[in-house]
Amino acid sequence: MAVLETFKKYLDTFVAWVCIGIVGMMTVLITWQVITRYLFNSPSAVSEILSRYLFIWLILFGSAYVFGLREHMAISFIKEKFSPRVKIITDMFTELAIAVFTFTVMIIGGWYTVLRQMWQLDSALQIPMGYIYSAIPLSGGLIVFYFLYNEIHLFRRLNTLNSVPGGEE
Repeated sequence: MAVLETFKKYLDTFVAWVCIGIVGMMTVLITWQVITRYLFNSPSAVSEILSRYLFIWLILFGSAYVFGLREHMAISFIKEKFSPRVKIITDMFTELAIAVFTFTVMIIGGWYTVLRQMWQLDSALQIPMGYIYSAIPLSGGLIVFYFLYNEIHLFRRLNTLNSVPGGEE
């Protein structure tokens, strides 16, 4: 379990730095876009499109990162009325539902999309669109890893409740 904890810590740090790097690149690109548009009266199409793609990558990797931290948005006022055991089971089911969606739509569907789009070039950047779409299965892989990590922790908490007398309180 210590290996998994260490791996998650390094993965969290890496994904956080990737997101910070993307924000930094977007800041530079958008600043350049404003300068070329208003000072030179000739907007840069490359910086506009690249910042748009980077924003999409930021959303996908940022959402995977937040999911891994279990800081995602949740409506919990109904769940808070349950016993601790039912809360954990509800969390486990919710995480499972998200993982099934992620695996089928983001990983499998995203992978097929990447393969189908590798031949199509972006008009401004002249790179295969498959590279741009690759953020979908990559972030899906992160979410599935975080799901497995979270499920292990939830399962351990459930076992702790089961082994403690009066664990239902």
